[in-house]
Amino acid sequence: MSQGARPASGGDVPARPASGDGGGEPARTAAVARASDGGEGPDRTGGHDGGERSDRPGAGHDGGERPDRAATVKPACVLVGVMGAGKTTVGELLAARLGVGFRDTDIDIEATAGKPIAEIFIDEGEAHFRTLEEAAVRSALASFDGVLALGGGAILSERTRAALAGHPVVFLSVGLSDAVSRVGLGAGRPLLAMNPRATLKHLMDQRRPLYEQVATFTVATDGREPEEIAAEIATLLKP
Repeated sequence: MSQGARPASGGDVPARPASGDGGGEPARTAAVARASDGGEGPDRTGGHDGGERSDRPGAGHDGGERPDRAATVKPACVLVGVMGAGKTTVGELLAARLGVGFRDTDIDIEATAGKPIAEIFIDEGEAHFRTLEEAAVRSALASFDGVLALGGGAILSERTRAALAGHPVVFLSVGLSDAVSRVGLGAGRPLLAMNPRATLKHLMDQRRPLYEQVATFTVATDGREPEEIAAEIATLLKP
């Protein structure tokens, strides 16, 4: 196995602590903070814009009836990890290497709702967002055969964790220092508006066991270039 990766280990799932933190504006800030980084949006650690999302249908069959692929379609890879892990940047590079599309379920949710995720939390609340998130993940797992990136909080759902069983899942692990340097001090990250370093550390500690539970491989990203990480994952995914 290439350096930086190790098979993911299992473990009991800890009870889910309350998400978010207090402080800030009484209404909007508190509502957004409850997002538990579900609204982190595309996770970019470099200068890569979001890639195309495509439901890449399989190659056509010459002659005869075309079989129903719905039961066999599955992502080439599912990326999970906290904000700052590099899911979008690495995911786009990995998709290019594999010759497949890239898709981010946070973008799917925003398209369905017709508004940014932060506004979903303000207008409809966290329970509604989690329902949309579970549906987005379920749909993508059943219909998309490219590289799929999940929102940082998607694995908080027990149903989503169960749905990931049997899929090639890569946990992009990142340390606190690297994560903070990548996401900055809260710009564009509503959850990190108040005490970003402490909030990010709490999210990482809370979710790491869940990421490890669903992962096929864990790949360390600290101090590494996105291209190197994408190349390693592509090697790990080879049969």
